[in-house]
Amino acid sequence: MSTSLTSTRFSVLDRSRIRAGRSPAEALRETVDFARLAEELGYHRFWVAEHHGVPGVAGSAPTVLAAAIASATRRIRVGTGGVMLPNHQPLVVAEQFGVLESLFPGRIDMGLGRSVGFTDGVRRALGRGKDEAEDFAGQLAELLGWFGGGSPTGVRARPGEGMDVPAFVLATGAGALTAAEAGLPLVIGDFKGRERLLAAVERYRGAFRPSARHPEPYVMVAGTVAVAATTEEARRLLLPEAWAAAHARTRGSFPPLSPAAEIDGLRMTAKERELYESGLRGQLYGTEEEVAEQLEVLLKETGAQEVLVTTSTYDRAELRASYRRLARVAGLGKAAVDPV
Repeated sequence: MSTSLTSTRFSVLDRSRIRAGRSPAEALRETVDFARLAEELGYHRFWVAEHHGVPGVAGSAPTVLAAAIASATRRIRVGTGGVMLPNHQPLVVAEQFGVLESLFPGRIDMGLGRSVGFTDGVRRALGRGKDEAEDFAGQLAELLGWFGGGSPTGVRARPGEGMDVPAFVLATGAGALTAAEAGLPLVIGDFKGRERLLAAVERYRGAFRPSARHPEPYVMVAGTVAVAATTEEARRLLLPEAWAAAHARTRGSFPPLSPAAEIDGLRMTAKERELYESGLRGQLYGTEEEVAEQLEVLLKETGAQEVLVTTSTYDRAELRASYRRLARVAGLGKAAVDPV
């Protein structure tokens, strides 16, 4: 299966990253403003994420933030990338999305993941353990059952029951099989581990069980895409996120994003340097022409119907310019929103 660049949907996942010296409130307001730009540029959907107790991320309540975004926009689909289902009771998730769909009919997506808290402290605060993720397939089935009217207790999801809120499974590795067995679209990344990505997509397609909503597999690949006037400028957009990830893996705390100029002068340990450089390798970045070529290869290899762009950087103006350039690369326009 192959997909051309111009026939592919492009969407945005924004994690409400906090910038050094700025507040979480500013990050959240910037996310809402960014969603307006994404709609103007013609991106298909705009998703927000769930993180708890992370110093560098303000997005902790994705359904609340999704409501603010949907209220501030008119056409673009809005959803979660995702709600971490093991952290919540499926009934509550069904009710939350029932409220969103009631308020913004035909525009809401329900992206669902299987992760639990990043640290032991966060997991204790949530009342969840690592083993909660082991029954993700069961939690997913229960959640979908609330929309379908099934109830082991006689309780009904109000609102929620009878609504058709598109569901997506965020997965890595084995999670692809959960999406396949449920007959749901797969959202998978990242671009750096291309062999693992392709293997997971192949497993998903091979095991896919057609459902009433999705008779065929649907693949959305997620990752960083940075576009600038020069290759070096595009690479610099990646530095803040690469350093934050290296910091998190060596010190256990994901920090606010720092300016690229400051990162250039940092003294890193050998381990930090290794992780930092690893975070820069394999990403999609460059000029518009270079990124177009890289995306064509990615789409040919994966056959993905959609690309979910997750790029973060310190400089918001440069980030917005990157998404503008990418919109030109992908030939996006102001098409009307359509369902999955």
